[in-house]
Amino acid sequence: MSIDRLVFAIAGVFILLSLALSQVHHENWLWFTGFVGVNMFQAAFTGFCPLAKILKALGIKPGQAFN
Repeated sequence: MSIDRLVFAIAGVFILLSLALSQVHHENWLWFTGFVGVNMFQAAFTGFCPLAKILKALGIKPGQAFN
């Protein structure tokens, strides 16, 4: 799996997990959902994604978006 697909998969898991936690634990978990969304939005324009940098350092091959 490439970095691109892993970034999308991990972001999706974080969003779904924080939405679930906001329903069963506390509504402040929605701030985490917003943080993930803002990070994805800025990465679309700047090309900078902290998770992609971490995955690249771990030796995972980049895809088309994060090479």
